[in-house]
Amino acid sequence: MRFRVNITRKEGLSDPEGVETGRALADLGYAEVGEVHFGRIITLELSGDDTVAATARVTEMCERLLANPVIENYAIEVLE
Repeated sequence: MRFRVNITRKEGLSDPEGVETGRALADLGYAEVGEVHFGRIITLELSGDDTVAATARVTEMCERLLANPVIENYAIEVLE
């Protein structure tokens, strides 16, 4: 079973990579670009057939290691 975890900064928190990338794009002439935000995508493969249990395990992984719940949000997507 495959999962995709999309991790982003929480709304309202600074995103230094996004700010600098936005500035660089503007300097390169891409004035139409507004805000830029960076995140991470993690793909996981888990054994088993129980989607509910596997999703709970991935949620646990996010809370314990993959995401920082203080400053990041995450969304879990079942791929197969």
